[in-house]
Amino acid sequence: MGFKCGIVGLPNVGKSTLFNALTATAQAQAANYPFCTVEPNIGRVAVPDARLEQVARLAGAARVLPTFLEFVDIAGLVRGASRGEGLGNRFLANIREVDAIAHVLRCFEDSGITHVDGRVDSARDAETVETELMLADLDSLERRFDQTKKRAAAGDPEQKVLARTIDPLLAALGAGRPARSVVFDREDDRVAFESLQLLTAKPVLYVCNVSEADAALGNDFSRQAAARAAGEGAECVIVSAAVEAEIAMLADAEERAGFLETLGLEESGLDRVIRAGYRLLGLITFLTAGPKEARAWTVPTGATAPEAAGRVHTDFQRGFIRAETIAFEDYVAFGGERGAKDAGRMRAEGRDYVVRDGDVMLFRFNL
Repeated sequence: MGFKCGIVGLPNVGKSTLFNALTATAQAQAANYPFCTVEPNIGRVAVPDARLEQVARLAGAARVLPTFLEFVDIAGLVRGASRGEGLGNRFLANIREVDAIAHVLRCFEDSGITHVDGRVDSARDAETVETELMLADLDSLERRFDQTKKRAAAGDPEQKVLARTIDPLLAALGAGRPARSVVFDREDDRVAFESLQLLTAKPVLYVCNVSEADAALGNDFSRQAAARAAGEGAECVIVSAAVEAEIAMLADAEERAGFLETLGLEESGLDRVIRAGYRLLGLITFLTAGPKEARAWTVPTGATAPEAAGRVHTDFQRGFIRAETIAFEDYVAFGGERGAKDAGRMRAEGRDYVVRDGDVMLFRFNL
């Protein structure tokens, strides 16, 4: 699995339409009325990676297995969701289960599609959702803080750490800043922070849903969102749900490429969302290849060779000996594993080796 991304936003911004297009399914009902999505829809999407196809071809692999991204289409949020308005409680619970938030912002005008606030304003919409998430986090922390302080005063070491962690978070949220804005230097504080599962601790990817005419360059609404993302250190991509829906109906790769070219686009919205998500979460891909299969795997940037081995199988990490590693460029340049090995480009890497994006790896282990 690559990562799990929750698609959130106000009602009628195009979340379900985008979900259907990105996952090339019709399982998420799309309609022009609030709370069209009640239960979260889930779809798995193969992460496109041209490197995997090249490695599979050179390895003579019988099958190709990409890594996957999981999208969760979550019910639309409204002002007051932190107090249970609309489908607030269910919405907030679903967000806690994802790795990152894809916040869809309506960046198009259409008199035929209702906006819950009467007019399009991407900056206001982003603020509405963020405020509701912060209020929910603030309420959650305030309800547990007094009890945490009492237990800390009684000498509980874990509660002392938790109280120390909650204090700056309450200050930040009270000042209108999300939990992810608070930086913890100590490892035990970071562990305590993660255990709180705060909504505004999730990294955010702003997805600007524009009209087909604005798919290549965006518009004033998307530029407002991009400025907000830059100020937060978040990611921002421009996507037209309408365009993605048309792409999803084209089975032929050449047809899709030709259609994108007519719109001035080099790649689909799905590709841009995935790349932005990987950057946001600090993820990279390594590959394994052989005659049976070629496969892509996702690990965090900075993962060591044993940790990568553990993604393939826990036994590989437990009994790790070494990782026979070839850089993707060398694998291709020398015609595969044998050629790279003969050219001295296969390296035997040990426990301290930090995996690089695109590494082709073979793990040796002993139980």
